[in-house]
Amino acid sequence: MVEAPELELVAGQGIVGDRFFGYKPDYRGQVTFFAEEVYAELCQRLGVWDREASVFRRNILTAGQDLNALIGEEFEVQGLRFAGVAECSPCYWMDEAFHPGAEAALKHRGGLRARVLLGGVLRAEG
Repeated sequence: MVEAPELELVAGQGIVGDRFFGYKPDYRGQVTFFAEEVYAELCQRLGVWDREASVFRRNILTAGQDLNALIGEEFEVQGLRFAGVAECSPCYWMDEAFHPGAEAALKHRGGLRARVLLGGVLRAEG
């Protein structure tokens, strides 16, 4: 995963350049979100300081939003529209990529899978 200052998103297809761009019609993981707070808490809990949030293979890092509350909801970020579809369930790979115990610690906090309803350019903040 590569950190980018902006992403181009296309309705119904996802992020231009992403491995799942245009993967299949109505794909529920066109874009994935992950909470910065969950990442920070996981680092603290497991004592891991040498792994970036990118190891979780989520597309967009968020702050200050309960991602699970967006499941089944439409929402907007910088004028782009999304439909929250499901949790990004953690898997065994999290223990290998981040640290043993990560899969269990991320249960019900693995991020959000969403569809792109209205595309455009999403820019990094901060």
